[in-house]
Amino acid sequence: TIIPIKSWCEKIEKDAFTQAENLANHPAVFKHVALMPDCHVGYGMPIGGVIACEKAVIPNAVGVDIGCGMGAIETSVSSEELSDPRIVRNILNKIKEQIPVGEGNSHKHGTNWNEYENFKDSLNGIEPEWLNSKNENLDLRNLGSLGGGNHFLEMQKSETGKIWLMLHSGSRNLGYRIATYYHSKAMQLNERQEITLPDKNLAFLSIDEAEGISYIRDMEFALQYAAENRRRMMEIFKNVILDNFKDVKFSSEINIHHNYAAIEAHFGRKIWVHRKGATSAKSGEKGIIPGSMGTSSYIVEGLGNFDSFMSCSHGAGRIMGRQDACRRLSIEECDEAMRGIVFDRWNINKRFKGENSSKKYDLSESPLAYKNIDEVIHNELDLIKPLVKLSPIGVIKG
Repeated sequence: TIIPIKSWCEKIEKDAFTQAENLANHPAVFKHVALMPDCHVGYGMPIGGVIACEKAVIPNAVGVDIGCGMGAIETSVSSEELSDPRIVRNILNKIKEQIPVGEGNSHKHGTNWNEYENFKDSLNGIEPEWLNSKNENLDLRNLGSLGGGNHFLEMQKSETGKIWLMLHSGSRNLGYRIATYYHSKAMQLNERQEITLPDKNLAFLSIDEAEGISYIRDMEFALQYAAENRRRMMEIFKNVILDNFKDVKFSSEINIHHNYAAIEAHFGRKIWVHRKGATSAKSGEKGIIPGSMGTSSYIVEGLGNFDSFMSCSHGAGRIMGRQDACRRLSIEECDEAMRGIVFDRWNINKRFKGENSSKKYDLSESPLAYKNIDEVIHNELDLIKPLVKLSPIGVIKG
């Protein structure tokens, strides 16, 4: 049975809508498909999509960076105290000394986490194929590090003149391994069961069978890991601020996921809500909706809208793919979009091959590659109430 698609997205890419149609034709998807205003094409399922299943989980409806999410905290530091770009640059440099970017970079804060050992003990000696000593070592080295791509650390100022700290990161390589391992399992099982899928990238696991139970267990571990990763980085971020300003007070701390599945009650049923690039927005629940590295971000409060499965957008959403942005944008217009914000300039585009030197730079995270965040917020005012509008003053990208 084909189920409805409910969309808060003003302009949906053709490929993203095709993915939504596939979900609407999926044998395990319940009630309707919800598309957030930042919706854009993803792998199997659109990013900025929300679905629910009664007795199944779909690994690619959670995504490969399981537990990717946001952290934010308000400080008592005034924006006037950070009006000098040299002070902002000094703080960013100190943060970079303690929070590595990229993959598998050792850092000075230890590579231990008791929950990893507790998780392994819970497996009763039977470890899944995604876990081995080499991978465990990588996971522990990645804890407290930013990663790459669209992951970021930012200092932002509110309209009332307070400085906020914000970061975006997830479970990194750990989540990727879990996602790809169980997606492969799901494809094998669905083929064996002769289940017809609208797209093989939407292979699913029954929550009543061993593979589905194991996926939920491992996904929830990745969520713990992602939250701990953000917590460690925020602790470093706070300490650097404390080193620069006396008697700083911190408040309104938020640490949330936007790539996960959770058992929730909706429409009179207990169902597995999958949020892929979407944020929980239950009534009164605090959330974070970032823009791009050069535009505003918002602290919001959920309104508990049933039609969105009590969800909202997770950010601005892309309007250009990564390589498309590198081809179409110029470094001059990207610099202009970042005017007045302290950042490290643009990295070299490792995929570049050719003579046009202006395309040597990776411009994939330019503000021009993203939707207008204020329009995104406007399109979901029945999902959330904006509480705080923030503007970036200093940015570290992964």
